Amino acid sequence: MIYNLAEWLEINYDIPLMGLFKYITFRAGLAIVISLIVSMLFGGKIIAKLRALQVGETVRDLGLAGQKKKEGTPTMGGVMIILAILVPCLLLADLSNVYVLLMVLATVWMGAIGFIDDYIKVFKKNKEGLSGWFKVIGQIVFGLIIALTMLSSDEMVVRLDYDEAVANEYNIVETVEVEQADETIKYAYVKSTLTNIPFLKDKRFSYDQVLFFLGDNAEKFVWIIFIPIVIFIVTAVSNAANLTDGLDGLATGVSGIIAATLLVFCYVSGNSIAADYLGVYFLPNSGELVVFTACLLGACIGFLWHNSFPAAVFMGDTGSLALGGIIGALAILIRKEWLIPILCGIFVIENLSVILQVGYFKYTKRKYGEGRRILKMSPLHHHYQKLGMSEVKIVTRFWIVGILLAVMTILTLKIR
Repeated sequence: MIYNLAEWLEINYDIPLMGLFKYITFRAGLAIVISLIVSMLFGGKIIAKLRALQVGETVRDLGLAGQKKKEGTPTMGGVMIILAILVPCLLLADLSNVYVLLMVLATVWMGAIGFIDDYIKVFKKNKEGLSGWFKVIGQIVFGLIIALTMLSSDEMVVRLDYDEAVANEYNIVETVEVEQADETIKYAYVKSTLTNIPFLKDKRFSYDQVLFFLGDNAEKFVWIIFIPIVIFIVTAVSNAANLTDGLDGLATGVSGIIAATLLVFCYVSGNSIAADYLGVYFLPNSGELVVFTACLLGACIGFLWHNSFPAAVFMGDTGSLALGGIIGALAILIRKEWLIPILCGIFVIENLSVILQVGYFKYTKRKYGEGRRILKMSPLHHHYQKLGMSEVKIVTRFWIVGILLAVMTILTLKIR
């Protein structure tokens, strides 16, 4: 809104400073500020409203230190995160941009699934919440929307050297000529499922390569591979973020670290000079994702103001499913989904700890007649609680590991 208004005012009235809104970096910085203001100033009022509505957390007795003290703490605080993302995004981002529209949809869609789940738990007094199948169906539909849009929209393209695009018979949407030094370089904007492979320089991988046995028809049927992969990523990351949300500030802090890293990748992918220098795909029109990701970062930091130990509010599934879905969708849109195991390593480890714990328990029960466990409790953060480690120390160490993984992820830009 402000972005479009500033553009109109500059064109028609040449008002000073309005030209600043043309710069993505300026709008990204302003987005973080607005997001923090929304979270920190209005967060207290939202928490008070949740208390008045008696939207308190019901805590199961798992024998964990300090667990019962959390009883009655307001949940559904993910509403604050969603507002802190949407308000600055709607004000500062280009709402005609397909990447921004998809991320706004991700925020609303995944947030709505989590909100319904929390509503059933809190107001309907049903501890099971929304049926797992309904959650999965909602995630599948969202993943389907992301995949089909990427496959069909002519705004979501990859820039390649024109000769390379012709030689590989890519679907060319548009050609552009760019003046560089004393020469003119011709580029092609192509429709493709091309993605970046970490650690390998100039490694071109497209999902239609998996269907090599179809020959010339591989590109036509690439959706058979691409759609399930996108759905799997969105579902896996959103559920993993949900599992990670078990200690004060844990999921929020880890998500903030991931958001800061994705901000770097969004900028690189949307800037032709940076993309060429670092050897990643330049994605025309994707630069606006820098503004959205800045909103996400500000929302995480702002929510941490209230969610750090001892938490005044919990995000609930409203926040955790939304954060996971947003992170998964962002990684896919900027063609960095292969970096998720590193960047979202905390989410992956937490998820695996549950899968291994349950799987081993069932296996040993069948084999020995009694279930045995690998960890004292899953997810992993509860295991460390059972070992007597304080909640603050666990969260801080998980953040440190998250920062280490983020640095390793950024280093993949140069390690080739």
